[in-house]
Amino acid sequence: MAVIAMWKCDRDGKMFEDKKEAEKHDKMLELAAGFTDLFEAQAKSLNDKDAEKIGLLLAQHAEIVIAACKGKPEQLTEIK
Repeated sequence: MAVIAMWKCDRDGKMFEDKKEAEKHDKMLELAAGFTDLFEAQAKSLNDKDAEKIGLLLAQHAEIVIAACKGKPEQLTEIK
């Protein structure tokens, strides 16, 4: 029987076989949490669930968002 090392993200419980992927996922969730906190603080009418969804969406597509902020807003259409 083989033993497979697994890494578990404590933020959402997702399991990874690759440590780098686990760390990348954790950093993405940390960014999402930061976005969520920002939205909750700045947009009082936005409910917690929607703020979290938007934060996660932006974090999952951070590279596209960065490109859009650097003068390529048309790249936002790549986010489905």
